[in-house]
Amino acid sequence: MRRDGSVASGARAVFESLGRHKLYESSRPLALLSEASYRFIARHRNLFYWITRLAFGTRIEPERFAIAQWIFLRLLAAVYVVAFVSLAVQALGLMGSRGIQPVGDFLARLSADFGPIRYLALPSVFWLAATDRILEGAALAGIAFGVLAFFGRLERLALAACWALYLSFCSVAQEFLSFQWDSLLLEAGFLAIFFGCSRSGQRAIAWLYRWLAFRLYFLSGYVKLGSRDPSWRNLTALQYHFHTQPLPTVLAWYADKLPPAMLRAATFATLAIELVAPFLIFAPRRLRHAGAFSTLLLQLLILLTGNYAFFNVLTMAVTLFLFDDHALNWARAFVRPPKAPPASRPARLGLALLTALLLALGATRIFETVEGGAPEPLHSLGRALAPFQIVNPYGLFAVMTTTRTEIIVEGSDDGERWQAYQFRYKPGPLDRAPRWVQPHQPRLDWQMWFAALGNYRSNPWFVGLALRLLQGSPDVLGLLERNPFSGRRPMYVRAEAYDYRFTDWQTRRRTGNWWERRPLGEYLPAIGLREAPLKAGGTP
Repeated sequence: MRRDGSVASGARAVFESLGRHKLYESSRPLALLSEASYRFIARHRNLFYWITRLAFGTRIEPERFAIAQWIFLRLLAAVYVVAFVSLAVQALGLMGSRGIQPVGDFLARLSADFGPIRYLALPSVFWLAATDRILEGAALAGIAFGVLAFFGRLERLALAACWALYLSFCSVAQEFLSFQWDSLLLEAGFLAIFFGCSRSGQRAIAWLYRWLAFRLYFLSGYVKLGSRDPSWRNLTALQYHFHTQPLPTVLAWYADKLPPAMLRAATFATLAIELVAPFLIFAPRRLRHAGAFSTLLLQLLILLTGNYAFFNVLTMAVTLFLFDDHALNWARAFVRPPKAPPASRPARLGLALLTALLLALGATRIFETVEGGAPEPLHSLGRALAPFQIVNPYGLFAVMTTTRTEIIVEGSDDGERWQAYQFRYKPGPLDRAPRWVQPHQPRLDWQMWFAALGNYRSNPWFVGLALRLLQGSPDVLGLLERNPFSGRRPMYVRAEAYDYRFTDWQTRRRTGNWWERRPLGEYLPAIGLREAPLKAGGTP
């Protein structure tokens, strides 16, 4: 019954109950088809009742996302704060004037190579100035804007500022901010700017987050099988993963000791969740919830066994949009969701254009991953907007590493006796347990894992690290846990490679060691200040 006392029946009543009466009225063929379908369903009422109950539950109503939006924005703001705090304590050592890869030098090279288009090729506020004080100030500003967004003050302005500042860092930090969670934060943060524009806009943005969740999960599963990596295909990947991942937690040591049959089953479950659950995102409510809970469980297990910065928390936050306000009604007492205004015509038009753009870019990223490239004009569109990272490709651990090479950096006063620099979190001392560091990301420790997959010639930043150690840079030394040359500079620096693996139960009880290792040979030959600039330029 309508407010004026009139009664709607048949398919029209269904459309009106879902708030879609204008769609029904706008298309005569749709109305006729809907009424025919309604009559068919009515004749088989009992069958469709049970199907509906199993798929949607006992209560069917239009989806609303005010509670999901409120919770998500608090989580997103908290992630921004953590990300900027993590940057604030590392920025100078990574990219300051005395850091491993100074931003000023990098921008000067790009300015000479790209000319006026450099601002589009590399969007960053640091084109204005890239001094150490500016780098620190930008990180502190990001923290402040994140706090404002968390408490709902100047929310849209704060979210836009966080996104612009984080993009600025990602654009200039080269390898050190090139991780998939950095891209995910930028994509999720960009979408959040448009929340609250209208009630219909709230639903559209929520569905765009579902589109993001689909690409994130599906592509993560697809690349594992698409790479034809044998460890994923024969279900042995998790027999290697826990000890070869970049920064395992102490729980990874115990997970590594699970029976092989259980690890094969867990590998199969991982692939099944990543390849099947994404399609449940577009299924009826109860099936979608089943997919959501399976992905949340997977993310929780990853979080417990590996240090992946804020990736797991942010991924779970995005997954929140697989639930509507009815499913999150338990949280209503704790949140104060804002009331979105009705949509104006310009707002609807702008939202439609944004949705079309993001859907097209998302399809482009899928084509690029699955087919190796996208057809025109999607390819050109994706390439033009790639620097802004508003839609990104995903897919972690496409090829499972089956061995773990660790680089031990050493210094010497005489070229004879060598002392090791000790990193804060990556494996080093054999008796040091794997540490819990997330949601902070020690980016140098992480990058050392990638450097071990190649050699110093393919990682010129590594020679920059050696140069700063020879110079005794306090900003770089501040990224380490122990400097064996306190108060002086070493004459030489070198790096040795070792094969690391977890100890077994017996060795752990006998020696107290969590790791065992064997030497693999030289990674970087001994260099002094004379040789360091030469090798940094790529010449052996």
